[in-house]
Amino acid sequence: MTTKPLAGLRVLELARVLAGPWSGQLLADLGADVVKVERAGVGDDTREWGPPFVEDRQGGYHGSAYYHSTNRGKRSIALDFNSAADQETIRRFAAHADVVIENFKVGGLVKYGLDYPSLKKVNPRLVYCSITGFGQTGPYAPRPGYDFIIQGMGGIMSLTGAPDGEPQKIGVAYADIFTGVYATVGILAALRHRDATGEGAHVDMALLDTQVALLQTHSMNHLIAGTEPKRMGNAHANLVPYQVVPVSDGHIILATGNDGQYRRTCEVLGVAELADDPRFIDNEQRVINRDALMALLIARTRTFAKADLIERLEAAGVPVGPINTVPEVFRDPQVVARGMRIDLPAPLTEAGVLPGVRQPIVINGEHLYGGHASPALGEHQDDVLNDPNWGAKA
Repeated sequence: MTTKPLAGLRVLELARVLAGPWSGQLLADLGADVVKVERAGVGDDTREWGPPFVEDRQGGYHGSAYYHSTNRGKRSIALDFNSAADQETIRRFAAHADVVIENFKVGGLVKYGLDYPSLKKVNPRLVYCSITGFGQTGPYAPRPGYDFIIQGMGGIMSLTGAPDGEPQKIGVAYADIFTGVYATVGILAALRHRDATGEGAHVDMALLDTQVALLQTHSMNHLIAGTEPKRMGNAHANLVPYQVVPVSDGHIILATGNDGQYRRTCEVLGVAELADDPRFIDNEQRVINRDALMALLIARTRTFAKADLIERLEAAGVPVGPINTVPEVFRDPQVVARGMRIDLPAPLTEAGVLPGVRQPIVINGEHLYGGHASPALGEHQDDVLNDPNWGAKA
């Protein structure tokens, strides 16, 4: 496509760290002009979250890898939120913006006159997205929100890890990232409403809300059956066999989703008789008799080498896969073929380019991502201040 879907959309990002910037990056990837307003002299906290850091041409650093994971395609301007003149500049930007994204504590922007009621007065069509740990209402609303704490409070850590081990967080900032994705959906929905009615909106996003929503089948198992889901390691609460299994040289993932796949698994493993065993005849019985079945299957999987068993199960139409390290992921032929790694121009860096990972949306065969790497602090100060699209006088 010659024009990206969100070309012409103006987004003012008053956010830092991850959830808000993740939403801003996704909107930038889809074509929006995202102006990131950072605190003068300080910038987004994550610029210093390293090592590793990206080297610049002067022998210093051009931000951390963490920062560059979530700020692609934006323009950066540095302002002092305590300055009346800079507050007025932000209000001017907001008057010409379609979207504001902020992740200050609840009420944190009121003293600057940059909260939603204040900016709604200067731009009634504005879609204003607030991202906090606990939302704009409720007894926890004033608390700061951290992904790790939210994973604990929101139930996912009680479901993650070995049954006899300690609760585990997920290996990425799960609640932050998904809140950024859901925030983008909410923003686009509010824009659709605005286009139909002329009215802007306040999108209230909470990390805890997101984490609770993501409990998926575990929440429904509890709400319908009254059960308390427990940690099951790599097993599935509702399907068997659906877990990591050992092989002679490591582990693989076996993920059967129906009786036919289970039957073919038994045939490949040389225990075809288990397919007709009354204890394992259907998924309900396999869930009930999980331990007995898995002991029998694992005794067989241990006799196969990883590559051999994956090849045999794939040939039989059984869902199976390896457990890749991150380097192995980026060498995987499918990941390479899909172009998940990208290299963007970054003239301020020593290398002149910056690697990254594209977001996973492909429209009409085109991979959509921002056209330049994450900005230096205040890199686009003059460009934005003098941009008529953001209210500069001609």
